[in-house]
Parts: sequence; structure tokens; C-alpha cells
Amino acid sequence: MAAPSALPPPATPQHGPFALLNDEPVAEPGADLLGAGAAARQLAGLLVASRDSTPFTLAVDAGWGMGKSSLMRLVDAELAQAPEVHTVWYNAWTSTGADALEGLIKSVLMRFDRRVLRRGLARVTERRALLRAVRAVSTVAAGPLGVAGLVDELWKSLSVNSQARNEMRGAIGDLVKEWSETAEFRPRRLLVVFIDDLDRCSEETVLAVCEAVKVYLDVPGLAFVVGCDRSALGPNGLLHDLSPAGSAFMEKIFQTSYRIPAADNYGVKDYIRWCARTAGVAPLLDDALVELLAQRSDRNPRRIKRLVNGFVLEATLNPVWRDFGPGAVIRTLLLQYFYPDFYRMMTGPSGTVDGDVVAEFRAYREVRRTLLAAGAGPAEDELRAAQDFLARYDLLLPDPLGASGEAVLAVLERQLPNEFPGLVVNPAFTSLVDELTDRQDADRLLLRLREGPLGSGGEPTRMSREWAPVWQGVQGARVDGYTTGFGPPLAWPGDGPYGGYPGQAGVPALPQQGTPQTPYPAQQATPYPEPPMPYGGYPQPTPYLPGQQQAGYPAQAGPPVPGPYPAPGLYPVPAFDVLWVDDQPDRKGVVREVLEGLGVQVRHEPDSRAAARAIQDRRPDLVVSDISRGRDHTAGFDMVERFDQDGTYDGPVIFCTIRQSPEREERAAGLGAGLTNNGPRLRELVLAALQDRARPPVDRPPA
Repeated sequence: MAAPSALPPPATPQHGPFALLNDEPVAEPGADLLGAGAAARQLAGLLVASRDSTPFTLAVDAGWGMGKSSLMRLVDAELAQAPEVHTVWYNAWTSTGADALEGLIKSVLMRFDRRVLRRGLARVTERRALLRAVRAVSTVAAGPLGVAGLVDELWKSLSVNSQARNEMRGAIGDLVKEWSETAEFRPRRLLVVFIDDLDRCSEETVLAVCEAVKVYLDVPGLAFVVGCDRSALGPNGLLHDLSPAGSAFMEKIFQTSYRIPAADNYGVKDYIRWCARTAGVAPLLDDALVELLAQRSDRNPRRIKRLVNGFVLEATLNPVWRDFGPGAVIRTLLLQYFYPDFYRMMTGPSGTVDGDVVAEFRAYREVRRTLLAAGAGPAEDELRAAQDFLARYDLLLPDPLGASGEAVLAVLERQLPNEFPGLVVNPAFTSLVDELTDRQDADRLLLRLREGPLGSGGEPTRMSREWAPVWQGVQGARVDGYTTGFGPPLAWPGDGPYGGYPGQAGVPALPQQGTPQTPYPAQQATPYPEPPMPYGGYPQPTPYLPGQQQAGYPAQAGPPVPGPYPAPGLYPVPAFDVLWVDDQPDRKGVVREVLEGLGVQVRHEPDSRAAARAIQDRRPDLVVSDISRGRDHTAGFDMVERFDQDGTYDGPVIFCTIRQSPEREERAAGLGAGLTNNGPRLRELVLAALQDRARPPVDRPPA
């Protein structure tokens, strides 16, 4: 028998030129990039010098992502070099509610010596005057126990009832005193307890941690350093429902605060360049983009890391960017991160007349300026533009303007997305939109963001010359754009006649401005043919075939998946049946994700007529519908009103639309329906319908 051929050696993992940054806090002085090391040394020195002033609590105060954890880690590293100073690190976010009180106290007790804990347990037992037999059992049990076991026994003794809890502070004070008094008594031991992420916890957890610090651990020898955003813990933040007594208690927690200042502009730019080098995108971020990131991130280190990571992911995974370059990526990311609702409208089916919410917003800004104009008033061309824009919403330009202009503006804003009035007075947002739309290729960019990249259907693709540095800077890159060993560093093919960037051999130049682009196939407003309708406008019922595939949605394999809320008692509930009506289901991925994530049975129909047929075949438990279809911006509302009038369907309805306006909210409320433009809220509304369906069917009309 022939010997089997030898297996090939395992392939060596190949890596691209890019990498993602982690979000871990700086823990060593050598890794400090924003100058926090000097502050950490000073703060550590103050803590050591203040050991005779204990107990006290210091708040390290800063907003989200501004370096609280990093500064505290650096202080911890500095204290490790101080004589007779010990530290404990407690992350409040890892505990919930009353468990936080126990967790923090046990974390402090775990830092004491075993002999100290044994004597403390003996004192507590004697102080409570237990029976001799119980004392003997406790002493024997404590003998072989390690520190963790001793801490558990001590906690049980200290928290057994209200009387024991009243004695807890004194017992812990005795423990700390015995532990802190070294043989020479100079210097006395100091235990610094770091508490991080307090502002990310629930109100119950915050109060439990503060109770532990102020009521039970407020003893000489202990100092607390708490990382939090003080504004988040104030009356207008997380603790907004706190009683006056509770607010006064919170004021006593912190003796002093250190507010972390924002890094200087030069330090932030150096930090951005370091992040870019670490992620492998330094050749793509010129000085102008570094300045843009510094300004738009509010010099927040965590935001900078997230933006750089987002840039890496977009550049390596999204082929839309092959035609536009790094500047377009960064500005689009800023919109996506800081103005997510507007970004969803900008990149999705927005329901505007022309489908371009950016153009609608810019036109609204100009019309608003015209309607509120005073003095000499707007020019003739501005008046004509305002008149044309208002006509889309069945409004007239008042003459004269004055107070009438404000009234027309109020009516107009009821039809516009909820976000518009706030964004129009936000200079950071408006300037960002202007920078994006001032690009020569802005129209093409916005179209691609809405419709997806060219090239997905096999047509030729071109790459912007702005990406040239990444090809030139990658080790082993060939002229066609590929690199040896791991494939293309970006998300589009580099080989063939259209690989690389324009201007290389065999690569055609980009078309001049104004050259017609290959149009992207527009999705039809009604993508399914409509058969002739019988009298009354709705079809007659057709028999439902189990397992039959519905139009636009794949047939569900196997039996229906039951919903997550079974009926109580003796009322079993079949699969929760949802009818989803939307003419663009492929562009409403969030709806599909939410419904499938909840395990409901989904049928999809593209329009009102098909929905009526589906309801007559089988009555659903819930209807989820869009609002705009094609150029009909009230199609969903009209459908539900018709269903209610002719008795087709009177169950729960949820409207899911990217464009949410006051007028739409009012009309949905009038129909008794929910309305949302985001996934989490949609999930809440569907769960509410599930819970209602799971109740016993008392007086429920038959389907």
C-alpha cells in the first residue's frame, strides 16, 4: 500500500497594511501621548502627602472619552512607587444595584492582610455576643480559610441585620487602623481606592456605591478617587429624579474635584498622527484632514480613535470610496457619527420629492432665511426660489413677509423632518454639510451613498487619484494595485484594465466635470405588476397555501418560529404573524433585522393592494408599513385609513419611516399607530404588540 502523501504545511497568516486601534486606557507613563503623565505625577504626590487627612473622596471629572480612566491608571502607576501606599481598582459598571455596595466593600477588605481579617472577624463575633458554641464554630471555620473566605465570613457577620450594619463602619475602621499602623508607624499605610465608570451606571448602582463610600468606608486610612462626569450625576443628568435629601447626600460625597482639561491643539494633532500611523493610514491623512479631525472631534481621544477606526473600516470594506478619496470618507463619517438621524435620511429612502435630503435641507435653510428676513428684504431670485420650494408643500410665500413669514415657516417645519429646525442653527453641522456639498463630485457622491457603488454589476470601475499614497506606501505593491501576499489593501479589485488609480498605465482618466455618468438603475415606485382590480378596489380572497413564498420575501423554512412571549396559563399562542408593507424592503434592513431577531413570522408585500390581498388570506397580528412609496408621500397612511374604513384590518400598526416629522407623528397618532425612524424604538413597539397578543384572548373578535 502506497504511503499517503505528506500534507502541505499550514499557511502563514497574511496581514494587510491596516489595523484597528483599541480603546484601552493608558496604563504606563511611557504610553502617555496627551500630557496626562505630568498631571498624574502631581495628583499622586498630593494623595501621598494627604494621607493624614483621610478619609476623603476626589472626583476625576471629565466627559465621555476625555481620558478619566487613563489618568487614573497613570496615578495608580505612580502610587506603586510610593512607600506604604496600596491601591484597589473597582469598576462600578460591573455591578448592579445593591450588589455594588457589597462588591466595593469586599474589594476593600480583600486588600487587607489575612491576620488582620482573622482578628477582625473574631472581634465582630465577640461584639455581637454570640453563644460560645457559635464562636467556637466560627473560629474553627476561620482557621483554614484564605483571604477570600475570611472576607465572605466577615461580610456575612457585618451584614446579617440592621444592627450589624450599624456597627459596620466601626468594625471596618478598626480593620483599617490595625492594617495601616506599621511597626514604625511612619509613614502610615494608605489605601487608595479607584472607582471607575460610575457615570455609566444606573441610579440604584450610583447610590449604592456612594453609600458604601460615605457610610461604611469613610474611615481614616482610605482615600477614594472616583472617575465620573459630574454633570451626568447632577440633577439634570442620571440622578434627575433624586429627592432633595438624596441630592444633599450626593453633595457630601466628593470633597473636591479635578476637571481634566482638553488637550492643546498641537498635542491632539500629534495624537491623531500617532493613531493614523498605528492604523496604517498616515499617508492618507494630510494636514488639512488632521486639522479637521482635531476640530470636529472636540479634541476627544476616544472620538479620535473611533473616527480613525471608522476610516480604516470604510476604506477597506466599502467600495463606494474608490471614486472619491479620504476627504469624502472623513466628512461622511463625521455626519454618520455625530448626526446619525440625518445620515440615515441622507443614505436611505428619505421620502423627499427628489430623494435628496441634503438638497432639501440646504434649500430649507435658504427659505428660512428668506421668511425671517427683515430690513431691505431678500433679492428677487431668493424670493422666486423660496416660492418654488414652498409650493412643494402646498404653501404660498406671504406678501409682505414679516410676521406672516414666521407663520408660514412654522407650518413648513411641521412637514419637514424633526431634526431640521435644530440642525439649521448648528454651525458645526451646516459647515460640515457645506464642505461635503462644495465638492465638485458632490452630486455623484450623494447618489452613490444612497444607491451603492458602481461596479457591483460587473461594469468598469475607476479609482480616485487621492488613494495613490496607499498603493505607493504599501510594501510589495504592484502597479495594478495589488500587494503580494494578502491581496488588495482596499475594498475594490486592483487588477485588470481599471485597477489602480487614474493616470497609471492602462487606467483611463476620470471624466471631466459635467460628463454624464452611467446612471444607476432607479428602483421603480411599484416594482410588482398590479392585476386589474374588481369592484371596490380590493381583490377577492385567494386561498392561502402554507409555506408559499410571498412576493419580495423568502419563504420561511420549516414550521413558524414562536414569539418570545408565550401566553400564560392555558392559552397557547401561535407564531406572531407580521405583515410588512414596503416598496423598498432591501433598503430597510433595520426592519428585517428587528423582526427576524424577535423570531416572528413575516410576510412581505410591496403595496396597498397586495397587502389587502394578504390580509384577506390571513389576518396578521401586526402590520408594519412604510409611509412614502415612489412620489406618493402618504401611501402608508392612506392604506391604513382605507383598511379601517372598510373593515379590512383594525389591529395594531407601526409606521417605520426614515423621515419623521411633526405632521406625520400627529397623523400616526390619529390612526392609533406607532411611528419610528430607528431600530431600537421599532423593537420596543413590536415587543409591546407581542405582549398584548400573549394575553388571554378575552372578547377578541375572530380573525
